[in-house]
Amino acid sequence: MSAFPARAVVDLAALSANVSVLADLAPGAAVMAVVKADGYGHGLVPSARAALAGGATWLGAAQIGEALALRAAGVGGRVLTWLYAPGAPLAAALEADVDVSVAAPWALEEILAAARVTGRTARLHVKVDTGLGRGGSTPRDLEDLIDLALAAQAEGLCEVVGIWSHLAWADAPDHPTVLAQAAVFDDAVALAERRGARLEVRHLANSAATLTNPAMHYDLVRPGIAVFGLSPVPRLGGPGDFGLVPVMRLEAELVLVKEVPAGHGVSYGHQYVTPRATVLGLIPLGYADGVPRHASGNGETWGGPVQVGGRRLGVAGRVCMDQVVLDLGPGARERAGDRAVLFGSGQDGEPTAEDWARAAGTISYEIVTRVGARVPRVHVGGAL
Repeated sequence: MSAFPARAVVDLAALSANVSVLADLAPGAAVMAVVKADGYGHGLVPSARAALAGGATWLGAAQIGEALALRAAGVGGRVLTWLYAPGAPLAAALEADVDVSVAAPWALEEILAAARVTGRTARLHVKVDTGLGRGGSTPRDLEDLIDLALAAQAEGLCEVVGIWSHLAWADAPDHPTVLAQAAVFDDAVALAERRGARLEVRHLANSAATLTNPAMHYDLVRPGIAVFGLSPVPRLGGPGDFGLVPVMRLEAELVLVKEVPAGHGVSYGHQYVTPRATVLGLIPLGYADGVPRHASGNGETWGGPVQVGGRRLGVAGRVCMDQVVLDLGPGARERAGDRAVLFGSGQDGEPTAEDWARAAGTISYEIVTRVGARVPRVHVGGAL
């Protein structure tokens, strides 16, 4: 049992159910559950296994190390990795049967070198920059890259199995860039096929497009945050509107409860001063554990929301490295050891990751992925 007085409880059954919902929303496409960033903070390997149990047949791992960790743990399914620098362990990736994205000639050269060393045929997904201005080959350079890859395919060194890209405004499905990017993507697919590629998968849709834009589903969808039950389009609907359930609950025990008089400063800089005699409660989580410092509270605006004793309170004063303070109110009856919930599914009235995102001026993705490594993950509801 961990001595750390807080935990992130991860409901793997909810994760599997979310993947099933996403699969139903894209009936003509396979599902790649993106489990990068330690499964968006939920735990890489347990999240991957739960996603496969829910119907995913692919897994997305941004870093090669993540992909190798999945294989080392015996996780099956197809795995795609895409974010690496020169000198990356591509030979290990090929030996582990990991598909690799390619977006530039230097990357193709290193993949082919790894194929020669290992004797393994590399499975390539050519990434095209359709307008995000981030990863991917520009359309101008794409023909040369595809020709190089197909020449290597003729030698048996690789197979061009996919073309893919990423949307810039998927959370705004009617934004003109979405259709513009789809047009560039379709041109890239047509180019690859004219040059002789026999593609297994074309994939463009992230969580937002999976939920809101069936035209972007193609052969494979790549939901990430939606797998973990959070809405990528909160202005269009929360998790429940899409049949999703948030997977993580961040909770802690109160480690100190004490009475203080009116006018008592609370936390660094006395940003909050008690307006009356009250009871303070101390929670052993802070910005080192992922609690956003931007969600600090003052006398005019409460900070990030916390549920204690069935009531919702806000952080009082500045978020510290290891702790936050709550004003529990005059006559509060809580004691050390009582549970406080920072966020969860919302089904029991507790705050959600989206509530914290609003309090901190960010997105729910950041709230769950930034939960610190020293906070134990407790996985429930599914096979590990």
